[in-house]
Amino acid sequence: MFKIVFSLFYRWHIEGVENIPQLGGAIIAPNHISFFDPPLAGSAMKRPLYFMAKKELFDIPIFGWTIKQTNAFPVKRGTQDISAMRHAFSLLEKGHLLLMFPEGMRSKNGEIGKARTGVGMVAYNAQVPLIPVKIENTNTMLKFKQIKIKYGKPVYPSKDFEKSDYANLSQKALDAIAKM
Repeated sequence: MFKIVFSLFYRWHIEGVENIPQLGGAIIAPNHISFFDPPLAGSAMKRPLYFMAKKELFDIPIFGWTIKQTNAFPVKRGTQDISAMRHAFSLLEKGHLLLMFPEGMRSKNGEIGKARTGVGMVAYNAQVPLIPVKIENTNTMLKFKQIKIKYGKPVYPSKDFEKSDYANLSQKALDAIAKM
């Protein structure tokens, strides 16, 4: 459904899908400027995509049910949500794609925000690549501007790491997005 709407009304332009691994787990790591970013990132893919979304969204009638149907699962923000992390690691271990935002939340001004440690921590511990994704114009969707999605080259975690490397890996994904 989303794919049809985005194609008809927003003339979306997609680049770099060849950078998405055909097999194996990976983290899709886009910038985040709108509520439309997760369905956009998922609609542009040929493989199923799983989403980590803030728990509060699942409490909204109808919307909560809808996002569950699109492979979303809840995470308690601002805490170390062990059950959400276990689920994320399980998905990656099974070879699925997982969408996580390096910034952890939407940007209020449309600019790329500060990297958080979560994406880097999951990528390092699961030893899966991050696929940086630049999404443009979703903050102006009411103006029906063309939406652009660019999938960048994978960013791989090293085998050896320290906790300080978590934020560095998340920042590498954001730096790659900024250069696209």
